[in-house]
Amino acid sequence: MRARWLVAPVIGLLCCLGCTGPAAEPGGMEAPTRSTSAAVPTAASSRPTTTTPKPTSTPAQPSTTTVKPVTPSTTTPVPAPREAKVITVLATSAKVIALTFDGGADSGGAASILSTLSAQGVMASFFVTGRFAQSYPSLTAQLAKVGPVGNHSWDHPHFPALTDQAALTQLDRTRSTILAAAGADPRPFFRFPFGDSDARTRSLVGNAGYVAVGWTVDSVGWKGTSGGLTATSVADRVVAAAKPGAIVLMHLGAHPDDHTTLDADALPSIITRLRALGYSFVTLGSLR
Repeated sequence: MRARWLVAPVIGLLCCLGCTGPAAEPGGMEAPTRSTSAAVPTAASSRPTTTTPKPTSTPAQPSTTTVKPVTPSTTTPVPAPREAKVITVLATSAKVIALTFDGGADSGGAASILSTLSAQGVMASFFVTGRFAQSYPSLTAQLAKVGPVGNHSWDHPHFPALTDQAALTQLDRTRSTILAAAGADPRPFFRFPFGDSDARTRSLVGNAGYVAVGWTVDSVGWKGTSGGLTATSVADRVVAAAKPGAIVLMHLGAHPDDHTTLDADALPSIITRLRALGYSFVTLGSLR
């Protein structure tokens, strides 16, 4: 009896020592195992990055210079004003003469005049109206190859009788037409029609950038044979007025009634006789 009583507790103790598994939750489910180990850091979190960020380029500093936009010019620049006077002789002591020819109504003597100038190797200057340049654009271009072609108004009016605006229109319209025909700017050369001017119109022309050119001697060949003239009398008149810097006025056209071209006819003699007196020929270029 006593031996059996001693065996029973020993067996119970051994049974308790063999129960090494986790305690069961009610309902027979095992409790989840709670991890006691520390979390292992990942490579990304355990190693700091060793990549050095590339520096950005230094931003451009704003310009301190103000750039003004360029606006294309739509108007012709206004030239410097010229003196309000009429030039009747070149300022020189040299024995030079400027032959000048006006073109207005027609071109009757122009071919002969150009032929003589070319054959004699003589330079000259010309003044044509806008209507002349419009009617004879090819001839106007030929004249420009010989010497300056100046502005002689649009239709040869008396300038003192014009308003300021009307006079400026005459200048501008003629200038545009000569430019289109000859490709050369008539400015600064201008000749008043009939040589007719006053203080107001001289100032107006000068402020427009023109030099008003008159003459030392008018050949008066424009009067024609019906005016009692001949080629010889025309040449005599020009040669008699010769002096250093003289400006000679002649015309490209024919007389409207008798159709003579006395200036063209007298030109060969005028050139020969003036050369014999020691004169040479220049354009109005020195007045630019």
